[in-house]
Amino acid sequence: MGQRAGEECTVERAEHQTLIADLSQVHVGHRWRSDARTLSEHELGLACMLSNDWHPIHADAHYAAASAMGQRVFQGGYGVLLALGMATRFPAVGTRHALALGMQDWHFRAPLFVGDTVHVEVELTEMRRTSDGRRMVLKKQIRLVKHDGQVAQEGQGGSLVELSAAHGDRLGQQP
Repeated sequence: MGQRAGEECTVERAEHQTLIADLSQVHVGHRWRSDARTLSEHELGLACMLSNDWHPIHADAHYAAASAMGQRVFQGGYGVLLALGMATRFPAVGTRHALALGMQDWHFRAPLFVGDTVHVEVELTEMRRTSDGRRMVLKKQIRLVKHDGQVAQEGQGGSLVELSAAHGDRLGQQP
């Protein structure tokens, strides 16, 4: 599946997103931007608890204030979790089974702080059916972007999506 000649890439905003009943509604080059959300103090504490990473750059405001960062910073893994989680909403596959296939070339570009407002930008870079025609491999370029336009993290992610006649898919046929 590729972008059709002469067709513009679509940027779809989260608030206007509709459920994709048939994966033929999206194509390589299709782009999407999530709603924004602001990172909270509570999230930083939760990230420390879940990761068991209590390094003072994350957990000690006085230590972090004297550091090069000037304030506490989220663990890099929290940004990965946030970016991949927000990116799962594109394409919206509803109740289909979808599994993560992994991530490649992930880069940490800028720190995340309490009070940063972030969104994800996703571009569909590959779509291909599995050899049995029952699943679709989707590859995406994912960027976690801060309110000032700075990319905090970016890389590629992949997922495996179940196809079914109940969702209007033409099983066993290449779109």
